[in-house]
Amino acid sequence: MQIEGAVALVTGGAGGLGGGAARKLLERGARVALLDLPSSKGSEVAHDLGSDAVFIPVDVTDTGSVEAAVGAVVQTFGRVDICVNAAGIIAGHRVVARDGSMFPLDRFRAVIDVNLIGLFDVTRQAAAAMRANDPNEEGERGLIVNVASIAAFEGQVGQAAYSASKGGIVSLTLPLARDLASLGIRVMTIAPGIMDTPMLGGVNEQIRNALTKLHVFPKRLGTPEDLGGLVIAIAENPLLNGEVIRLDAAARLDPR
Repeated sequence: MQIEGAVALVTGGAGGLGGGAARKLLERGARVALLDLPSSKGSEVAHDLGSDAVFIPVDVTDTGSVEAAVGAVVQTFGRVDICVNAAGIIAGHRVVARDGSMFPLDRFRAVIDVNLIGLFDVTRQAAAAMRANDPNEEGERGLIVNVASIAAFEGQVGQAAYSASKGGIVSLTLPLARDLASLGIRVMTIAPGIMDTPMLGGVNEQIRNALTKLHVFPKRLGTPEDLGGLVIAIAENPLLNGEVIRLDAAARLDPR
């Protein structure tokens, strides 16, 4: 897919991994819609990124909000070529903790609602918009890149909800690619490892060092720019479809 002149929507685009994807796409000449919560810093981020970036508020757990946001992207830029689903939350709790408290069901549902159901809703509505695109010489009309996690494969203690949501994204990858192939839309998933994002904001230096040591090589945390670079590589290679790519420096999560 030609990135220059393409229109991309990025959920979670106001920061973190979504922000990294948005910046890389803009650097390559795409026009980018940052979709994030109304309470986010999306307006400020879009202003800083320049005239080819716009902020569109969305709550991915509200299908009406998603429909309005995708519609706003089309109204603003005329089309949708690339969709990066990077919005996500995490909630840690043991299924049954040492004090006898159980994993709160409302917290479990919230993670699934945002990370999996919300992602699917954005995917289907973005794909419906891509259907109107004229195909390129290979018949491609669009690309969807979903962000999972290596916790989909090696969930740690307390990650039952998060791992379930990310495992769902992994399992969706091939069926989505098969479903959307007739429309000329590719679907890929990136499973990041330990990334230096706001989710690690409350972690002390000792824990950061321990997490870094899980990386085989290079010995550093991943960055939003690393993820953005992989989004670019996926966009430019039309044979990448229906697959999950680990972006993790060969890390494997320990149980704890």
